[in-house]
Amino acid sequence: MRIDRARLLVVLDADSTLIRNEVIELIADEAGRGPEVAAATEAAMRGEIDFAASLRARVGVLAGVPVSAFDRVIQRIEPTPGVRELIDAVHQRSGIVGVVSGGFHEILDAIAPALGVDVWRANRLSHLSGALVGTVDGDIVDGATKAASLIQWAQEYDVPLGRTIAIGDGANDLAMLAAAGLGLAFNAKPAVRAVAPLVVGRVDLREVIPLLPR
Repeated sequence: MRIDRARLLVVLDADSTLIRNEVIELIADEAGRGPEVAAATEAAMRGEIDFAASLRARVGVLAGVPVSAFDRVIQRIEPTPGVRELIDAVHQRSGIVGVVSGGFHEILDAIAPALGVDVWRANRLSHLSGALVGTVDGDIVDGATKAASLIQWAQEYDVPLGRTIAIGDGANDLAMLAAAGLGLAFNAKPAVRAVAPLVVGRVDLREVIPLLPR
């Protein structure tokens, strides 16, 4: 059933926030390049290098990985502790849960609905003849896209920005945290913890429930 209005909106990053994993690293494992991609991911999340340029370089490493590997990656996904309880609490308050990710629809399309997420947005990977090409299909979901998605969903569901919460861990989440009524650094890198309005210490999303607007 289509929801036209909601009382609040909570938007989460995916990797290391909604889930404990960094999906691109799991896919890179399939190509035997996991450690190399992990180091580049860490630098991007710390804000040391441009996210879009870093993502293109890391996705390039994935060329040749069979699309069938997505099923194995999905089996390795670990939801963050407390994520289901947080989503249930938002829904009990007539709220909407969104996820906007620099990761990939190919994984999020399975994970998000299974966890009860209402709306989500991510990158798509180009593939040909059953294997990844090593490029992103379309525009890259970056920090600006994350902030714009939060604002768009708030407008679509008639939620005042003051009743929105954004939750993220990396430098590309900072614009989204700033756009929300309340921005939460969760499982976050030092650069994010230093500027976020509020830092959640424990890696347990149930810590967010007392902060939900009534």
